[in-house]
Amino acid sequence: MEEIVPLEPNEARILGVLVEKELTTPDQYPLSLNATTAGCNQKSNRSPVLNLSETEVQMQLDKLVVAGLVGRVHPASSRVERFRHNFREHYELDSTKAAILAELMMRGPQSRGDLRTRVNRMSSVENLELLAANLDPLIKRGLVRRIPPAAGSRAERFAQCLAPDAHPLEATPQADMAAGTTARAPRSTPPDDAVAMLEKRVTRLERQLADLAEKLGEPIESGDGSLEN
Repeated sequence: MEEIVPLEPNEARILGVLVEKELTTPDQYPLSLNATTAGCNQKSNRSPVLNLSETEVQMQLDKLVVAGLVGRVHPASSRVERFRHNFREHYELDSTKAAILAELMMRGPQSRGDLRTRVNRMSSVENLELLAANLDPLIKRGLVRRIPPAAGSRAERFAQCLAPDAHPLEATPQADMAAGTTARAPRSTPPDDAVAMLEKRVTRLERQLADLAEKLGEPIESGDGSLEN
């Protein structure tokens, strides 16, 4: 396995966004700082959803430039600086393998079925066999690894190894809810016991009220509306 320099979670998000936008919206690529920030904070196809500022994204981009994973572009027709990734060249990846890693960096561990569907919007992956043919080399290189199924599922999942802290590998409460396995709090008191306890409480309060009324010399209205001395 090759030596991998770990990425910070936000660095992984930025690289994933740059790869995604290159493959899905090539006419808008390379990306400006504003577009990169918007892609990082996008609410669809992202987990977790972030709220990074342009300053935070710029700091991470600068670090990725120094690492050789991102390059600056200065279009002749614009004063706005843009950014492109060197991800494929750096790791010697074709577009499909880069898309797989980008998807895992942006959204976290996924099953084969989910991964195929989501990667297919970036690079054609017609079936699970083709996905496996692209996953296996990434696993052998130590860029991707297999992890246990999420709660409520039997499907094996896959996680990227470039940014180990980007996503939790254990099932989350949200995942449990999506799988329909939300735990229900046990009912501590059966209905009959609850009614009995309530009746005792009412009786005790009535007795206390009667004692208080007697001390004050005030009549108490009974259940039928008459007054009791």
